Amino acid sequence: MKRLSSAEIRQKFLGYFAKQGHRVVASSSLVPGNDPTLLFTNAGMVQFKDVFLGIDTRPYKRATTVQKCMRISGKHNDLENVGPSPRHHTFFEMLGNFSFGDYFKQDAIRYAYELLTQVYELPPDRLAFTVYETDDEAYHAWIDGIGVSPKRVARMGPKTNFWQMAETGPCGPTAEIHWDLTPELGEDGIVDALQREDDRFLELWNLVFMQFNRSQADPNHTGKYDQPLPAPGVDTGLGFERMVMVLQGVETNYDTDLFTDIMDATQEILGHDDAFRREHYVAYRVIADHMRAATFLVADGVNPGNTGREYVPRMLIRRAMRFAHSMGVTKPFLTDVASVIIDKMSPAYPELTQFSEAIHYQIGAEEERFLHTLEHSLAVLNDTIDRLSDEGVKQMSGEDAFFLQSTHGLPLEITKDLLKEHGMSVDEAEFHRFMEKHIEESMLPDRPTFADTSTYQELLASLQADGSLPKGGVAYDPYHATPSGLKTQVIAILKNGQRVETAHWEDEVEIVLAGTPFYVESGGQIGDTGMIAGQDWEVEVTEVRQPVGGLIVHSGKVTQGDSVKEGDEAVATVDIRRRRDIMRNHTATHLLHASLRNVLGEHVRQKGSLVAPDLLRFDFTHNSRMSDEEVRRVTNQVQEAILANLPVEITLKPLDEAKGEGAMALFGEKYGETVRTVSIPDGQGPGGRFSYELCGGTHVASTGEIGPFIITKEESSSAGVRRIVAVTGHAAQQLINRRLETLDQVASLTQSAPETVEEKVTELLDSLDAANQALNTLEQEQAQSSVEDLLGEAVEIGDSKVLISQVAVTDDEMLGWMADRLREHMKSGAVVLGGEIDGKARLVAKVTPDLVERGLHAGNLIKAIARVVEGGGGGRPDFASAGGKNPAKLPDAIAKAKELIDEALS
Repeated sequence: MKRLSSAEIRQKFLGYFAKQGHRVVASSSLVPGNDPTLLFTNAGMVQFKDVFLGIDTRPYKRATTVQKCMRISGKHNDLENVGPSPRHHTFFEMLGNFSFGDYFKQDAIRYAYELLTQVYELPPDRLAFTVYETDDEAYHAWIDGIGVSPKRVARMGPKTNFWQMAETGPCGPTAEIHWDLTPELGEDGIVDALQREDDRFLELWNLVFMQFNRSQADPNHTGKYDQPLPAPGVDTGLGFERMVMVLQGVETNYDTDLFTDIMDATQEILGHDDAFRREHYVAYRVIADHMRAATFLVADGVNPGNTGREYVPRMLIRRAMRFAHSMGVTKPFLTDVASVIIDKMSPAYPELTQFSEAIHYQIGAEEERFLHTLEHSLAVLNDTIDRLSDEGVKQMSGEDAFFLQSTHGLPLEITKDLLKEHGMSVDEAEFHRFMEKHIEESMLPDRPTFADTSTYQELLASLQADGSLPKGGVAYDPYHATPSGLKTQVIAILKNGQRVETAHWEDEVEIVLAGTPFYVESGGQIGDTGMIAGQDWEVEVTEVRQPVGGLIVHSGKVTQGDSVKEGDEAVATVDIRRRRDIMRNHTATHLLHASLRNVLGEHVRQKGSLVAPDLLRFDFTHNSRMSDEEVRRVTNQVQEAILANLPVEITLKPLDEAKGEGAMALFGEKYGETVRTVSIPDGQGPGGRFSYELCGGTHVASTGEIGPFIITKEESSSAGVRRIVAVTGHAAQQLINRRLETLDQVASLTQSAPETVEEKVTELLDSLDAANQALNTLEQEQAQSSVEDLLGEAVEIGDSKVLISQVAVTDDEMLGWMADRLREHMKSGAVVLGGEIDGKARLVAKVTPDLVERGLHAGNLIKAIARVVEGGGGGRPDFASAGGKNPAKLPDAIAKAKELIDEALS
């Protein structure tokens, strides 16, 4: 058995399968492209899912990958096992080989066995195998084809050896390869031990044979609904961390070079000795695991946040910090750990180097945020635990856990960790109810609903079956739209979600054309509108969608003519003026993105965008408000690029080539083998380009067509994300015109020229400030005079003075000032003042300490008299205030105050 480094193990795997005719395919992003069913990529087959479903094709029949994966999600994770367990991880790598209708069971089994025993040189007597209980083909492939002893092959039930993508759809049996941890127990007990699933064996490799299409749910796996697939496939997954552990001859995944390098560096950074590290091995493991995951997530565009995918890196970073805190670490250090991970892993994953600045920026910012609150947050949690202990309660409520997360930034996972240390748990179901309610309240209203996806799938299949559409679906070319439109044909009409042969005037319809020039909303660019016209009818198109791959529907209303029929010849015409405005904004968005990275730093990455005809909106990663100077610099860079009239070059090229050249990709988007690149060369930037992105949108031919560019707003979008709103072209020109008109009006009103308006307005504001100061001085003098007059109205009750009066004041501040001055002249006494301010009644009461001791309470007094003016208020025993909506009742309130004070002091 060879002892290999982790890098060598990766390379030998890919090299072996490349020799067997497999295309080496790069790992896809941790964010599944256009797949809302998954939070993260969790297996090697995810990027090939559509190929296995038959709705996508590749230019190869065999593939091999080393896929980065995440398995951690909300309610269903075993995060608490990461650290104590020798093999649990959040981020991991999966080695895989795939066949798309090419080789099947025998070759898949032969390749796996050959790689393990000849390339990695694992001893055959340490391997054991399982197959599905009815899969004779796989069973005999091991025994007759490979020559494995029947004593090493166990037949297993569907729980372990049958795979299905869902209750229906592609499915099939599996074969597993296991590593024998205790071979000294002998061969005779292998099958029994495998069937009991005891700890003797470590699963290394799972070979999935996609053999059937299940037409309906079959929980008992009778097989009666399983139809053979015309082109069965193979999907395998070899656990990389486990393979490294076996080949490096260590007892846990954390003892391999995948983790020891990171933990060695962490130890050096923190200054711990070996004994301390051994004592705190769980914390060291958690930090290494979580920082690997967080580093890769940020590299793939998932920045720390409060919800969804972005909650995961936040939780991982904060949990790593909590474990560091348990070792007495109070200084920031995680960016240094991330640097070690980048250096170690970037040869296999070059995106780590490409986005190293973003990784350091985001991890550093999150660490800084949590460090400020960590001590206080943990103190609040510990106080809550103490309270529960005193009450004899063993479970924290979900509401308390949600409060700790939403108010104090403590992820549920940290709360669970500390509760577990005290023998407690949390009501997770209630927590998630509070979280879901919070998310629902934050969500925008849903878009209008359309027919079920199945309706469109059936329609597409029908149109392809009768020859109306080719296998590739509707001919889609939004890049060559012209004012004269595209000649095409109506091949289907839907009304109220149902297919109809004819539509009539004012009907709301969805039209399917053989070909279309209309752009379908994608990548932030909204869809086109326009007109579809026949010989004697017109449909005004208001929205264009692609409900399933290959089918494009045009939603709108029949605005002219008696009827539209399937088979009618038609001309599809895009609203060209609107389209050109969109194109200006889309190209300007690329210029803006590049300028933001130039001015703010390479940590800036797109987090969302809207490209519309009247504006562009761009969300990007940045943790602080842009200064006015930064906004000006970004604006100037975009404007300079526009004035330079740089060419906008559109090129199709292989994805790997484009990424290798530095093209920016939109995270979460799904890209094929060939991608569309949008390059704006300037001879100066990286690669001689001002901007270089992967983009399927429509753009101007040169930047000069954009026209004016104006940033109208810079604001927060969410935690760690800023938003810029800008206008170009017609909208920018209209804004300029409006602002010039306003400038001319202000110049006219101030009797100045437009060039001297600022000077004139400054002069007027200075005059206004001077007048206000003079007015304030006069009001102060009048108030002082009123105080002196009012002192003469004070009534003596025993040794105390009481002053109750309605006064003329302009604001609450003046009312309070007068009460304070009157109170200062009384050694023992009470002051109650009332006044009308902005049409409302206002009341204030002040009481000296000795009268408070005698039972005169300002708060109770003010509550009682506030009811008279139809209001409310309250306060301390010595000071209180109130308001009311009926100032006409102020005299009655004053009278009531006299009555209550006399009663209290008599």
